[in-house]
Amino acid sequence: MKKTTLKQNYTSRLNLSRRIARSTLTAMASVLLALAGIVASVQADPRLTTPPGFSITKLPFSVPKARQLALTKNGTLIVGTRKSGNVYAVPNALTAANPKVITLFDNLNEPSGLTIKDGDLYIAAVSKVLRVNEIESKLKTNPEFDVVTDTLPTKAHHGWKYIKFGEDGMLYVPVGAPCNVCLSKDKRFATMLRMDPTTGATEIIAEGLRNVVGFAWHPQSKDLWVSNNGRDILGDDIPADELNVIPANNTKALHFGYPFVHSNNASLAPGIIKDPKFGDHEEASRHDFLPAAVRIQAHSAPIGMTFYTGNKFPSQYKNALFVAERGSWNRSSKVGYQLTVMTTNAEGETVYEPFIHGWLIGEEAWGRPNDVLQTEEGHLLISDDTAGAVYLVRYNPTLAAQ
Repeated sequence: MKKTTLKQNYTSRLNLSRRIARSTLTAMASVLLALAGIVASVQADPRLTTPPGFSITKLPFSVPKARQLALTKNGTLIVGTRKSGNVYAVPNALTAANPKVITLFDNLNEPSGLTIKDGDLYIAAVSKVLRVNEIESKLKTNPEFDVVTDTLPTKAHHGWKYIKFGEDGMLYVPVGAPCNVCLSKDKRFATMLRMDPTTGATEIIAEGLRNVVGFAWHPQSKDLWVSNNGRDILGDDIPADELNVIPANNTKALHFGYPFVHSNNASLAPGIIKDPKFGDHEEASRHDFLPAAVRIQAHSAPIGMTFYTGNKFPSQYKNALFVAERGSWNRSSKVGYQLTVMTTNAEGETVYEPFIHGWLIGEEAWGRPNDVLQTEEGHLLISDDTAGAVYLVRYNPTLAAQ
């Protein structure tokens, strides 16, 4: 009897050891798989070049045709698109190893522009601005929404939007020109509008802006900086794309030239060039045109932008302006396809230069940066509407010292 008991005990302990071993191996495998997912999410793309100490990594999810970005206080990333008509939500986008992508809307009219105010999501879809109240409680397909306005121009050409709230509590909404170059009876075309989010009423604060698809307020001066895409079909190098400044507390609508005049090539002497068709138009004489603050290589397509106010980057980037250049479509050799940065040097001069590049290899573009957003922690997010990706940009002093 004693021998049988010992054998049974031995067999029982052996089976228990095997079960523990299997459980341990399974747990280890799960941990390794989870770690593999996390590691995969932070692997830098070797095609992209950053300054020393910086890294750019693709977040572990796909958002096809990603355009403007917004981030809730709870860490849900909202992503707009254009022609697909979709708006996406990604809960725990920056922390989860395998975040779930929720399609909030799937049938809107080019809902590229979106922003969050007091927990509510605002979406610009060409002629409409919609509001989803308390978006964090409505992360599902086709949630209920309110219509802030449905009276914006309906033209699809340059009709997609990029929107943000100012410190004044007003919603800023650009309206692009409905053409390459033209004069419009509706004075809201080629302007920046300021909208009352409670009524949808708008006023024009700047004219002569052909196609604004990005803007940001300077954190100190409070001036509003806007990116402006110049007209096409004048050649590879004219007119220059622009960064324009609408001064803080401006009391009248300013005019930046379109369609009458355009900025000269960025590499040439400062100045403007007359439009071949509208340069001598009688209406041109009624305006004083403001020159661009920064001229950018023609067809680079500067769009989404943000001023850096965090404390994770080196001091030279404090209040620097980061601009996503989506890249050219109608130039003999491609330009753009990069994230650029505008800083001020020791002499007080404005320096506008590439920060991250590599989306363009030769004449083949595998990605097109679209918007840039600062996280609460002080990192940057970049959307890419060709790769359907969102990238995280971080700085590591240890890497910089290597």
